[in-house]
Amino acid sequence: MTTSAWDERAEAYRVSATHATGVDLDLLVDFCEPGPGKDALDVATGGGHVARRLREAGCRVTTCDPSPGMQADVLCWAEDMPFADGSFDAVANRFAAHHFSDVHVAVAEMARVSRGPVVVVDMNYADEAVERAELLRDPGHVKTYSEAEWREIFAAAGLTVADFRLVPRGYPLEDWLARTGCVGEEAAAVRRELAHVTDAEGVWHGDVVVIKGVKR
Repeated sequence: MTTSAWDERAEAYRVSATHATGVDLDLLVDFCEPGPGKDALDVATGGGHVARRLREAGCRVTTCDPSPGMQADVLCWAEDMPFADGSFDAVANRFAAHHFSDVHVAVAEMARVSRGPVVVVDMNYADEAVERAELLRDPGHVKTYSEAEWREIFAAAGLTVADFRLVPRGYPLEDWLARTGCVGEEAAAVRRELAHVTDAEGVWHGDVVVIKGVKR
């Protein structure tokens, strides 16, 4: 998937209520151990909501993203970041890991540039119907991961899992589809695939992973 698609979606992510708030975002900030004078990196910043919250907590924040439309400080892929080893007191990534072409390399990069915690938030693997829906809605979707897979990914990057939470979240289905411009037959197929997790109010439900790793 090219970054131009994300440039087109940038404003939708900046104004997304789903991304601006949430228990998972609160946990991410807490897991980063923020404070005045600390340097944090927000990887694949998207709409910038993680960066905003970490700045509010007193951190100096650098943002990176491969899409120019996301207006990050540094343009780069998560798998190849131009920062020296141990550059940051905390490194965070939220709702982007399912897009990474190589999640093992990306998490290893996050571990490399952090001298403190590495915190990742993403959707938890539910089932193959949800995976099909994710891909129909967004061709840039690669995969969501289970708790066991996340623990293996962090271990492979030299990180000990210090905390792991599963947080229930609801996604208003029509807003979720509109954010990526998913319409027509593809949207209808997504609705069918998610029928088993969608309630009467049109909100589909799943768990979110919040995982904190520290170097061994």
